[in-house]
Amino acid sequence: MLGHREMGVDDYLRILRRRMWWIIVPTVVAPLVAVGISLKLPNRYTSQTLVLVEHQKVPDQYVTPVVSEVLNARLATMQEQILSRTRLQPLIERFGLFQDMPNASMEGKVELMRKSVLVKPVRGDFGVGTGGLPGFYISFTAGNARLAQQVCAEITSMFIEANLKAREQNAQGTTDFLKSQMEDAKHNLDEQDSRLAAFKQKYIGQLPGQEQVSFNMLASLNTQLEATTQAINRLQQEKTYTESMLSQQAQAWHTMRSSQSQEATQITPELLQQQLQAAQTQYLTLQARYTDTHPDVIRAKKDVDALRKRIDEASRAESGAANAKPITQAKEVPIAEPSAIQQLRAQLRAMDQAIRDKQAAQAELQRQIKTYQARIQLSPVVEEQYKKLTRDYQTALDFYNQLLNKKNQSEMATDLERRQQGEQFRVLDPANLPERPTFPNRYVFAGGGLAGGLVIGLMIAGLLEYRDKAIQSEADVQFFLKLPTLALVPALVPGASRNRNGGRRFWNRGKREKKHEREAVGA
Repeated sequence: MLGHREMGVDDYLRILRRRMWWIIVPTVVAPLVAVGISLKLPNRYTSQTLVLVEHQKVPDQYVTPVVSEVLNARLATMQEQILSRTRLQPLIERFGLFQDMPNASMEGKVELMRKSVLVKPVRGDFGVGTGGLPGFYISFTAGNARLAQQVCAEITSMFIEANLKAREQNAQGTTDFLKSQMEDAKHNLDEQDSRLAAFKQKYIGQLPGQEQVSFNMLASLNTQLEATTQAINRLQQEKTYTESMLSQQAQAWHTMRSSQSQEATQITPELLQQQLQAAQTQYLTLQARYTDTHPDVIRAKKDVDALRKRIDEASRAESGAANAKPITQAKEVPIAEPSAIQQLRAQLRAMDQAIRDKQAAQAELQRQIKTYQARIQLSPVVEEQYKKLTRDYQTALDFYNQLLNKKNQSEMATDLERRQQGEQFRVLDPANLPERPTFPNRYVFAGGGLAGGLVIGLMIAGLLEYRDKAIQSEADVQFFLKLPTLALVPALVPGASRNRNGGRRFWNRGKREKKHEREAVGA
């Protein structure tokens, strides 16, 4: 009657008493069958080794490792590489694995060997970095204990070798990449340096920070220009005054000379001698002031030579004839100008030269002023271009310095990996020789058979109880007849027949009571 009404603990206990043998028999038989099956299965032995992950021997603050890949990812990659057909097939052929399967293909043997290799971390998960994975187990299962130990040791050595090779290749690859990047960065830095140097050479004096110098130079040049202009004006005033003085004295001298030339009709040797002395004095004065190539010096020298020639002619004329006529002036004798007039002329020449020099200096100052004014006007544009160049140059320099620092660190890390001083695998527990098979585990088989037999027995008992339609208790009567129980008549016959007759009488009495109730309702 299972499943027809809500049942209690007493109901289940009655069911267990009624169906006890249907539960006990499968529970006893199933473990025996499982153990028997385990005896027929071939033994499998598992050899296991523990690999410890050691940190690099040099502290990270001195040599930063360049292999930044987390160990779990690297271990998974190495596992895929080592468990590839290229690596497993030589092991299968060398150790003669799966000889009991002559018909199996090489692909099948490789797949079976992959399933026989197990890599398990020491902790539940790989964690992050080396700190989360202090080590890992490598196990291999085979039909022979010695063979399992040998293959496990070989696979462990393959993991250690692959780790060293992978770390060294990663470090060397990082170093080579940084070298190539640094060469490109150096070439870019050289180009930026050349551009900056050419810009500085082109705009020298106009660079940022030099504006105050330009302003100071412009103020100084303006002061000098003003002083030069004032000097030119002063020289021009002095020149005008000197010219007026020279004009007055020259006019007076020419007037006196013309009057003297009209009065003199004869020239005596004594007069010529006086003129010669005056001409020589004038010549010596001019020679002391100017060079021999000066026009005034040359003219004074010609005057002295002409007077000496005339004196010689006059002397010859006196000695040649007593009745000779006096020597008359055939031509005007050049007479040197007075020293005052000559000094005024010299002052005028000096003033002219000074004015020309000042005017040249004035033109140069004006040119320089225009240059500095143009520099000041172009300062914002030059500053913008200079900032752009210096920003690009500083960026290239910083990038180059960073690459240089990283390359040096990478070279140190690569050398550390070559010396096997970096992170590496070390075998803590070598591959063991299993003393007993790991499969089949007969205790597990027996426990599984016991659990399976118990489940089967319970299922059979439940199925039989579900299919049973007999009324077994007072609760069943009340559930099906919907009538209360008035009295219980105990069974008087012994054994099973008593139970059956009592149950039949109980059933007949229930039907009669139900019939009487229907009749009473109908009446």
